[in-house]
Amino acid sequence: MPRDRAPEKVKDLKGTLLRLFKNLNKWRYMMIVAAILAMIAAMLSTIAPNKLADVTDVITEGLKPNTENIKKVSEKIYGNILINSAGKEYIILDFNDLPYEKKIELLDPITIDGVDISEDDQIKYISIASTMKEDEMSEDLLIKLDEMPNSIKKVIEPKLDMNELKYRAIILGIIYLLNSLFGLCEGLLMAYVGIGYSKNLRKGISKKINKLPLKYFDNHETGDVLSRVTNDVDTIGINMSDNITSLITNVTLFLGSIIMMFVTNWIMAFTAIAASIIGFIISFILLKKSQKYFVERQKQLGDLNGHIEEIFSGHNVVKAYNGEEEALKEFDRINNNLYNCNRKSQFLSGIMQPIMHFIGNFGYVAVCVVGSLLVMNNMTTFGTIVAFMIYVRLFTNPLSRIAQALTTMQSIAAAGERVFEFMDEEEVSDESHMKEKINKKKAIGNIEFKNVKFGYDENKTIIKDFSANVKAGQKIAIVGPTGAGKTTMVNLLMKFYEINDGDILIDGKSIKELSRENIHDLFIMVLQDTWLFEGTIRDNLKFNRSGVTDEKIWDICKTVGVDHFIKTLPGGLDSMVGDNDSISSGQKQLLTIARGMIEDEPFLILDEATSNVDTRTEELVQKAMDKLTVGRTSFIIAHRLSTIKNADLILVMNEGNIVEQGTHEELLKKNGFYSKLYNSQFQQ
Repeated sequence: MPRDRAPEKVKDLKGTLLRLFKNLNKWRYMMIVAAILAMIAAMLSTIAPNKLADVTDVITEGLKPNTENIKKVSEKIYGNILINSAGKEYIILDFNDLPYEKKIELLDPITIDGVDISEDDQIKYISIASTMKEDEMSEDLLIKLDEMPNSIKKVIEPKLDMNELKYRAIILGIIYLLNSLFGLCEGLLMAYVGIGYSKNLRKGISKKINKLPLKYFDNHETGDVLSRVTNDVDTIGINMSDNITSLITNVTLFLGSIIMMFVTNWIMAFTAIAASIIGFIISFILLKKSQKYFVERQKQLGDLNGHIEEIFSGHNVVKAYNGEEEALKEFDRINNNLYNCNRKSQFLSGIMQPIMHFIGNFGYVAVCVVGSLLVMNNMTTFGTIVAFMIYVRLFTNPLSRIAQALTTMQSIAAAGERVFEFMDEEEVSDESHMKEKINKKKAIGNIEFKNVKFGYDENKTIIKDFSANVKAGQKIAIVGPTGAGKTTMVNLLMKFYEINDGDILIDGKSIKELSRENIHDLFIMVLQDTWLFEGTIRDNLKFNRSGVTDEKIWDICKTVGVDHFIKTLPGGLDSMVGDNDSISSGQKQLLTIARGMIEDEPFLILDEATSNVDTRTEELVQKAMDKLTVGRTSFIIAHRLSTIKNADLILVMNEGNIVEQGTHEELLKKNGFYSKLYNSQFQQ
């Protein structure tokens, strides 16, 4: 049982991110436009609160009594009283105590803003105003306004400047509209970048897979490779485009809001910043702690995919050996590891959001308290408080979003590191310089193995000193116990692996001087492992070949003996099949043999090609194989030695070397290693 791994850190966070950004070079102009749009949208967002403050101030002013007109009314009324009382024989002690006739004598009609105010209205105003305190007159007027005479009420009642309000509201509306429009365009551009980037990454990985040597797949689980192609690429593609503009937008918002706050009111700016500065410290502490868990999460996800792929591909074996419980335990172990990494990374990154919300709300309170004190001392306006409540949000939200974006960058870097680790794997040697080529139509068919040495591990040699000389048209059988190196020799012949020492010659030309493509074009291969892709039977049989007629396909199917099976299917050659369809292993094997027979190459390799068919079918296939081998140099790997009796030469391998060679009859007469292998098949 493998042990749980401790979470790993990103090996080169900066280098990985730089490489990711470098790969975005193709979309640089689109990204520049998107970045400019994001910055403009962010700047508009920082300007909007200031304009909202203007709208608020216009509305606030429109709700207050006209204090200027109050002063004018009072000055004119009391000015007339002083003028008209001069030279009179009585002294005014209290205007309200005078008889009505005396009051009229002391007053004159006045006009304010085109409104005529009669003596009677002035007497009523003086009576009401005398009950109000001078320092609270503007507030008391709103209460006493309905008691005022209509003429004075018209002069001092609150009036909303609709033209000014309309002008400022239109400006604010345009700002918000442009902000949304630029944000939409930026989002569409970056979505295109993200989709295109993911497509290019997958395309690069697909090309890379075809350049990797087989030894890479010997040492890596299929599920882990698939996880790099799917999960890791999706993590990069989806989050990369979002986070780039998110960082640009929020950094612009952050800096812009600071500038606009100081432009609007420096005292309240310091208040908002002081209330939010703690968010910086918390965010970076959490960011540092969560980094290692994002790396481990991607790794555990790859392990989980590998385990699932392994168990489900061998589901029948698991069932047959009652291995469900053990498989479930291993699944639970990996799943729990993934859960723990997810829980820790999401908890540490997710806790930042509520913390920043609290910091933001605390900032609202601080701004409101300080702003109220400033308003009371006539050092600012109510609109400024409203603007700063928005600025606090524009200041604190970018902090949390920047922290979240940086946290997501950890996940992107972890995924990117896995993808680049795959992309940086050692490829098969470059063969573009190779000029030698064998024309398959002119190939003779001679193959020579000269002192071949090979090991999958450099420290452990499997093929120790293999030499053999195969003549054109010969049928060569390679036999031996499991692990003797039979399939390895075929893999070396096909140049799936590079030999450590020695050489292999095809028609006198070293495979070191021939490209893999050229070598593969010379061979027909029918393997023990059957493989059918999702598609029609016709497409499966003429795989990667054009110009193959249905008549030829049917002739080969009859030769192999699979024509009856195809005719029983509803669509015949047009029937859809797949590797997981309910087709027996024998039928799949026959289809793959037929696929091989459609090829017209000078060399043939049969690696346990009849292992999945019954005895009767094997006899039919054997006859088909005899026809297929005519005129071709053939290599047959078989455990059923009865199938290679008619081979021209049998190479008996053991522990990476040829221990015997000869025809079937010659080897039996020697009563050696081959004889023991052959006779062991009939022992009870």
